[in-house]
Amino acid sequence: MVTETQTTQTAQRIKVGMTGLAVVLLLMALASAIFRSASKEKPVEVAGASKPEVVANISITNDTAPAAGAGEPLAELGVAPSSPDKNAAANQTTIIVPPAAVTHPSQAQPTH
Repeated sequence: MVTETQTTQTAQRIKVGMTGLAVVLLLMALASAIFRSASKEKPVEVAGASKPEVVANISITNDTAPAAGAGEPLAELGVAPSSPDKNAAANQTTIIVPPAAVTHPSQAQPTH
């Protein structure tokens, strides 16, 4: 058998639940209206601000010219050794030492 206090408690719980649901729906509608109006507005241009067209052209010109050593960022930072460059090998000179200039270990001067 259902008592009067149980019925009152059930009715109050239903009222609180429905009120909470209505508040959540109203907050979602308000947030949706705010975001919709914000997306329709034009961006404000501030004096001295960068213009998107100019920035896009600058980045395009920077991308066309590769930087020196662009393939090895760790070598540029000094973290890892760089691999030998193909052009550097062609520029190296070979030094030929005549055999008379070579000293034998027994003839070398003593180290201190």
